[in-house]
Amino acid sequence: MSFDHRRFLGAVSEAPGVYRMLDDRGDTLYVGKARRLKARLASYFRGALNTKTQALVARIADIQVTVTNSETEALLLEQTLIKELRPPYNILLRDDKSYPFVFVTDRHPFPALEYKRARQRRDDGRYLGPYPSSLAVRESLSLMQKIFRIRNCEDSVFAHRTRPCLQYQIQRCSAPCVGLIGEADYRRDLEHAVQCLEGRSEQVTGELTEAMEAASRELAFEEAARLRDQIQQLRQLQQRQFVDTGDGDADVFALASRPGALCISVLSVRQGRLLGARHHTPANGLDLEPEALLGEFVSQYYLGQAREIPREVITSHPLPDAALIGRALSERAGRRVRLTDQVRGHRAQWRELARTNAEQQLAGQLANQAQLTRRFEALRDALGLEATPRRLECFDISHSHGEATVASCVVFDENGPRKSDYRRFNIEGVAAGDDYAAMRQALVRRFRRLADGEGERPDVLIVDGGKGQLNLAREVFEELGVIGIGLLGVAKGTTRKAGLETLFLETVDRTLDLDGTSPALHLVQHIRDESHRFAITGHRTRRDKARRTSTLEGIPGVGPRRRRELLRFFGGLQGVKQASREELARVPGISATLAEAIHRALHG
Repeated sequence: MSFDHRRFLGAVSEAPGVYRMLDDRGDTLYVGKARRLKARLASYFRGALNTKTQALVARIADIQVTVTNSETEALLLEQTLIKELRPPYNILLRDDKSYPFVFVTDRHPFPALEYKRARQRRDDGRYLGPYPSSLAVRESLSLMQKIFRIRNCEDSVFAHRTRPCLQYQIQRCSAPCVGLIGEADYRRDLEHAVQCLEGRSEQVTGELTEAMEAASRELAFEEAARLRDQIQQLRQLQQRQFVDTGDGDADVFALASRPGALCISVLSVRQGRLLGARHHTPANGLDLEPEALLGEFVSQYYLGQAREIPREVITSHPLPDAALIGRALSERAGRRVRLTDQVRGHRAQWRELARTNAEQQLAGQLANQAQLTRRFEALRDALGLEATPRRLECFDISHSHGEATVASCVVFDENGPRKSDYRRFNIEGVAAGDDYAAMRQALVRRFRRLADGEGERPDVLIVDGGKGQLNLAREVFEELGVIGIGLLGVAKGTTRKAGLETLFLETVDRTLDLDGTSPALHLVQHIRDESHRFAITGHRTRRDKARRTSTLEGIPGVGPRRRRELLRFFGGLQGVKQASREELARVPGISATLAEAIHRALHG
C-alpha cells in the first residue's frame, strides 16, 4: 500500500520540528528538520525533484514528525537522530571523538610533553589542541624536543635512570632524570615549548634573544651559543608557519566537487597557527547543492559529535541556514560563535588554502578512481568479457618450510581493495610444503559456502602459481558444481621480475600475452602482490604465535620463571632442544630430576 501523502499533509503541523521518513520495514530512510514542517514536507511530493530524491520518496511508507519549540531545537534534535539512526540518505560523518592532544601534567617536577588521544576528565594538567591528526601532534612534539630538549620518556623510566640515555647524547633531552638540569631551568624550557605550541613563538623568540644578549654580556658564551641555536630553530619554524598571525581560533571548511565525487577539507587554526587539515568524502545521497551539503556537514561535524567549537567557523560557500547553525553552535559552545563565508585578510588566505587542499585532494581521488576504472576495463577487454568485472578474488599460499601454512583471499572491486571481504584460511592436515593440497583446502572452504548459497560470487578468480594451481582450481569448481566464474592463473617468469609473468586463461593451453605497460596486467599484478602480502602477514602472525607458545609450557614443574631461565641460558628454544640432560641441569633452578623430565618431554 503506497503512502497517502495528501492525507498526511492535511494533518501535519506548521510548527518547526524534525521528520523521519520510514520504509515499509520501519527503518529510517532520512531525517530532516524544518522551520515549517508542512511546507517542507509538501515539497517532497511536488514535481522537479532530482533522481535520488525521487528514489527516496518512492520508498516512503510512513513519516513520523516531532514538533519542537524552535528551529534551533529542531537542528540539535536532527543531528542527534542522525548520529543514532544513521539513515542511508543523510550525510554520515564518521564519529571521531578521539582527536589528539598534547598534555602537560602539574604533578611531576619535570613534566614531559605527552601525546593523548582524547581529553580526559582530569584537572592535574593542561591540554593543548586538539590537533587534526596524530601526525601533527608527533611532528610538533618532535620539534619541541629538538629545540627545548624536553624529555619524552615515561615516568617509570624517568624514575629509575642512573645515567643519561641516548636522547641526551643526541641533544634531544637535557637529562633531568640524573640532575643535569635544575627544576627551574627545566620549567622555563617547558613553558617556552608550551607557548610555542599555543602559537606564541614570537614572544618566546623575544625572551630568548634577551637571554642570549645577557649571557653574552656576562661572557657566558656557551649558554649564549645554545640560546642562539634555539632562536635560529624557532625562526625556521616561524617561516614554515606562513599563516601564523598570532591570533584567531577558527575551523575553515571548503568543499570541492566534480561529477560523481566530492571532498570537504577542514583546516584547524588555533591562536593564529595552522595545526593541519583533515579531508572528508561524505556520500551525497540526495544530490544536494554544494551550499546545502556543506551546511549539513558543518551541522553534523559539531552538533552530531562531541567536538571543540572554535570562535570562528569559515566556509567556502554561503550556507542556506547560516544564521540557524550559528545560533546552535553558540548555544552548544556557551559563547558567541561567528559563522561566515565573507572574510578578508589572513582569514581569506585560510579559506583559499582550504579550497586548494580540497581541490588537490579531490584531484588525487579522481585520478586514482579513473586509473582503477581504466584497469578494470582493460582487464575486461583482455579476457574477452562482455561486461566489466565487478569483483575479483585472488588466492595465495604462504609458509616457512611447511610451518604455519596460511592461505589468503583478497578481493578487489571497482573501488580498489575491498578489505572487509579479505579472508585467511589456516591450513591443517596437509603435508608440510604441499602448496597444492593447501590451495585445494582453501578453495574448497571458500567455494563450498558459495555453492551453498553463502557469500558473494566473484566474476574472476585469480590463482598465484601458474598451471598446476589453475588446474587445481578447475577441479575444485567441477567437484563443487561452481560455474560462471572466470579463471586466471599467474605464473612468475624465469627471472621472477614484474612484467614477465605468464597468464593462463581458463586452461593451461590458453596463455594471455599482455604488454608490460598494460593496465590490465598492472591490475593483476596489484591484486597478486596484495594477496601475497596478506598471506605472508597471516603466516608470520600464526608462526610467531606458535613459537611464542613454547613447547616447554606443557612440562610439569616448568613454570614461567624456569622457562625464562632456560631460554636465557641457551639463547632460545632451539638451544634448549639441543641441550643434553647434564647441560639442562646446569641451569639455575633446574634439578637433575627436572632436567631428565625436560629432556624426555622434548625428545619423546
